[in-house]
Amino acid sequence: EVFKIDYAPHFGMFNAISGEDHLDQLRFAHDQGFRSWEDNGMAGRSPEDQSAIGDELRRLGMTMGVFVSEADFGKETFVLSGPDVREALQGKMEAAVEVAKRCGATWTTVVPGRISQRLAMEFQTANCIENLKFCAEILEPHGIVMVLEPLNRRDHPGLFLTGIPQAYQICRAVGSPSCRILDDLYHQQITEGNLIPYMDAAWSEIAYFQVGDNPGRREPTTGEIDYRNIFRHLHDKGFEGIVGMEHGLSLGGKEGVERLIAAYRECDEFRD
Repeated sequence: EVFKIDYAPHFGMFNAISGEDHLDQLRFAHDQGFRSWEDNGMAGRSPEDQSAIGDELRRLGMTMGVFVSEADFGKETFVLSGPDVREALQGKMEAAVEVAKRCGATWTTVVPGRISQRLAMEFQTANCIENLKFCAEILEPHGIVMVLEPLNRRDHPGLFLTGIPQAYQICRAVGSPSCRILDDLYHQQITEGNLIPYMDAAWSEIAYFQVGDNPGRREPTTGEIDYRNIFRHLHDKGFEGIVGMEHGLSLGGKEGVERLIAAYRECDEFRD
């Protein structure tokens, strides 16, 4: 049975049952009722693998979710200005266009790098907005959407983008359909909580969700987040996009895969 919400697993989740082969993993996911897939590491795969994965997703009638095109946690990137920054970003975005064409992706994750200790926050924000406008101009003609992912300070200290209100402000200023928000509810539970109210406040700019329970970053039902209510809320708001399963499993082996699928069935059982 197909899920009400369009959940997207990733490579490595089902291996204990599906085996290691990438295309077998996609087929197994489809058999379980999943209709989307995401792969943070897609850009690092060979062009042949990217195309093969895209072809199989199309054959199965599945949607390709996010892959990461820019996420340098060690460098000040988007918060600075200058030709060197632009040249590097141009290369990343042009490469992302090619990857997206091969695997059939619409969305690509962008993490705007480290915060600067030398520049006032307002200057950094202005630089980030201008750099994102530049990136959006490259992506827009191809219909590709970069989704900005705020990350929590506990797991990833020192990054520029941490919260949904901040991401909302930036996306509104960029003003492009190719610059939206990836709301990862695991990160936001740690950073700010208030998941549903912030989701509603930033709704016009959110294009994609990712999930993982907290503590532990495992499947829903293992932590403190009430994912059944969150998925019901998304459904009631008419969200038809992807919810990426960006987390680990609470159990190992075949039992872990079965528990993972059962957890999503449980949380997807809200009433229409």
